[in-house]
Amino acid sequence: MKQFRFRIIIILLAVALSVYLLHFTYADYQNSKHVTEVEDATRKEILAKNPTISRTNLEKLVETKIDSIKMANPSYASDRAKRIKLGLDLQGGMYMVMEVNTAKLLEKLATNPDQTFKQTLREAENESKVSEADIVGLFTRKLQQKGIRLSRYFGSVRDDDDKIISKLSDQSEDAVKRAVEIIKNRVDQYGVSEPSIERQGSRRIIIQLPGVAKEEEARQLLQGSALLEFKLVKEPQFTVNIMQKIDEALAGKVTTDSLTNDSTKTAENKIADTNKAKNDTSQKQLSKEEFAKQHPFFAIAMLNPQGQTAEAYVKEDNKSRLEYMLSRPEVEKVMPNNVEFKYSAKSIIGEDGAKYFLLYMVNKNPELTGGVITDAQANIDPQTSSPVVYMQMNAEGARDWARITGSNIGNRIAIVLDNVIYSAPTVQNKIPNGNSQISGMQNLDEAKLMEIVLKAGALPAPVDFIEERTVGPSLGQDSVSKGFNSSLIGYILVAIFMVVYYQKAGGVTGMSIVFTVLFILAALAGFAGTLTMPGIAGIVLAIGTAVDSNVLIFERIREELAVGKTMKSAIQSGFKSSFSAIFDSNVTTLITGIILYQFGSGPIQGFAITLMIGILASLFSSLVITRLVFEYMAEKGYNISIG
Repeated sequence: MKQFRFRIIIILLAVALSVYLLHFTYADYQNSKHVTEVEDATRKEILAKNPTISRTNLEKLVETKIDSIKMANPSYASDRAKRIKLGLDLQGGMYMVMEVNTAKLLEKLATNPDQTFKQTLREAENESKVSEADIVGLFTRKLQQKGIRLSRYFGSVRDDDDKIISKLSDQSEDAVKRAVEIIKNRVDQYGVSEPSIERQGSRRIIIQLPGVAKEEEARQLLQGSALLEFKLVKEPQFTVNIMQKIDEALAGKVTTDSLTNDSTKTAENKIADTNKAKNDTSQKQLSKEEFAKQHPFFAIAMLNPQGQTAEAYVKEDNKSRLEYMLSRPEVEKVMPNNVEFKYSAKSIIGEDGAKYFLLYMVNKNPELTGGVITDAQANIDPQTSSPVVYMQMNAEGARDWARITGSNIGNRIAIVLDNVIYSAPTVQNKIPNGNSQISGMQNLDEAKLMEIVLKAGALPAPVDFIEERTVGPSLGQDSVSKGFNSSLIGYILVAIFMVVYYQKAGGVTGMSIVFTVLFILAALAGFAGTLTMPGIAGIVLAIGTAVDSNVLIFERIREELAVGKTMKSAIQSGFKSSFSAIFDSNVTTLITGIILYQFGSGPIQGFAITLMIGILASLFSSLVITRLVFEYMAEKGYNISIG
């Protein structure tokens, strides 16, 4: 047994890791089953008590019940995040193809477009629909063929055509990037789990929203313009004072007129009081549950005692819980109606490895909206060598910006996109011309993202729906059932053939195929892969490749036995002789899978990834597990029949 010990340990570790990775999928299945049962029971219970309740109110009450169950058990979210993810074709949802209207962008960028301009643009647009060629290239080429200089409509008279074409191409490319960023932001805010948003070609965007069935709501979500706002951040003293009143209200200690009782305290004193309360509770050896009862708000929204601001740190898992707290009537009584809390767009990794978001208090009404932004550019500040973003506004925005910055020197203004804060810079001085800069980014990549975010406030071109289709949950479940059945039938047929033809050795093959499928599914779960119908086809093909390897091995063993070798010697020679053929054939298939994954998209990539994982898993099963079983049986003197 000593000669087998290392391989046995490797196999056991691989199996244990696979079972661990897949147990999250099983747990999520059980959780979903429990939630469905509770949902049905709650709906029946509500209807029994109130038969005349409207459908909207019924669904709202049921949703509240389900949310409370999920909130009470954090493992629901963690299990779902680590399970094998299902694609749109297996889960149901919406599939959409959207296209950025570059023609509208060119019309918007043009100066004094005349009838010739519009006619040429229509011709280029119609030709682009047939050939899918770049509209900018088609349009500029048609103008040149008519003997019209591009400077007549774009740029200045000193600009040559090549320079203008380059600039228009950059602006067209930038418009698509901004559209993708806007869609991603809105989908994230909408709460779609595992969305897929990919760019296709020069101006098309492929969107897959698993689990979404409301077509009109999704259309409104994706076609709407991103909301960019500039809001004043409240002073630390005011913010901490409100936070304390909220904490007291949640704990049942506050009176409605106590808001101004200790307004003379500074923000530092307020934070110190909060931390003193924490210290007092720790000295009394209160548990976390007891502290949460006495200070429910500060148990979730934690202040930094060394910080100069009043932003609180909220763990990602506690965001929904805090939002529920802030919506309670007793909190609304103590919170002014002209302010609101907003989260940061970017999370911070804490010492415990968890994600934390900053919680800001800002004015509810914006000082300025993003419609006034005409341009934004990420660059490196030559004086500080740090990344900055320069932004420009139109004439109306410049006037308002001068007034806002002039009256708020030393205060902070939050840049809010789709209800999350991307930056909150401090106003250093009055900005009279609408040109200003934002600093504080960690690197140029982050500054580039900020550039896109700022530009996203005013979408430069409309985005049109080219294709959309809905996959119902029942159809998705039907696909899952059919995929499972096809895999099971394929496995049974292959196993029967191997047992009939190769007898006992064929039974070993059937066992190794089980391990192959186990490793494939575990790899999908571990690497956050998505299982699709083409992916299931890849798994079925992997079963076939695993059989191919075993057939080569068994035939070589047969040949070795035919020349008079012992079973033990024939097994060693059979595996050694067949290795090169097995390796070459599998590497060739693996290269094909890599090419499919690299240049394919959507379903093709799903097929390629399961095929590649399946090849590696089948190699391990055939060359390690099958060989170990054969050598162990030969060592123990068992009769091994190979047909």
